[in-house]
Amino acid sequence: MLIAHISDLHVRPVGRPANRVVETNMMAERVLRRVATLDPAPEAIVITGDLVDCGRDDEYEELNRLLDRKLPCPVYVVPGNHDRREAFRAALGHLPGVTADPDFVQYSADIGPFRLIMLDSVVPGAGHGELCPQRLAFLDAALKAAAGRKVLIGLHHPPVITGVAAMDSIMLRSSEALLARAAAHGNVAAILSGHHHRAIHAAHGGTMLLSVPAAAGHQSEITFDPKARAYFHLEPGGIFLLRWTEPEGLTAMLDSVGDLPGPYPFVVEPEYPGMRRAGAAS
Repeated sequence: MLIAHISDLHVRPVGRPANRVVETNMMAERVLRRVATLDPAPEAIVITGDLVDCGRDDEYEELNRLLDRKLPCPVYVVPGNHDRREAFRAALGHLPGVTADPDFVQYSADIGPFRLIMLDSVVPGAGHGELCPQRLAFLDAALKAAAGRKVLIGLHHPPVITGVAAMDSIMLRSSEALLARAAAHGNVAAILSGHHHRAIHAAHGGTMLLSVPAAAGHQSEITFDPKARAYFHLEPGGIFLLRWTEPEGLTAMLDSVGDLPGPYPFVVEPEYPGMRRAGAAS
């Protein structure tokens, strides 16, 4: 079974780049085309926030145009800090679970052997994330209902300290509460997020913590200088492909999607030391 995890499309009105230089709609188009042609097709597409750049109605109109294709499976979404919750709900209410809760975009869904729990970590007017008591109560109930099932949790803000000051200042500020619940239930296979525009892998107990690069094709500069200003580089967008089989369990592979040369075939040279030739001494 395959699940495609993407984030941070930052869709703009037609013809208007993000951050004055990034053609985010083009990059979102490429990533969605890649997902649509995966073979085998994924069981689900999980998009963890910042679907548009400014929460504008015309941005959501363009987003729906991008999503209005023959995608091979259901699409599950939650908002990020660049989304506006009410505009998000109004524009994307046709997608599963988006309007299931009266106050937040939070819901559960079944994907093969997994229960997916999608959380709304948005703090209106702020870049960081938070899970208030009401949202934590929803998570508690969803985890209780998923007892005996494997669980994936999706939200926008990563519960991970990276050491990059610009990232850590806007992370999920209720990380300890989220991670404590995942550890207590013991069945959370992975927590999926975006927001930092960079591939980040961590672990907490038996849970994988995965932050996917931006589909929008501008990735954050990595610097551990606490006084450094935040910059980004134009790099390919990324998809995490989550593969599950009963014998092997869950693996996550990063698929970069950009206008790069290739594909080229692997060609093994005669001198390659990893291939034994017939009759060669061991």
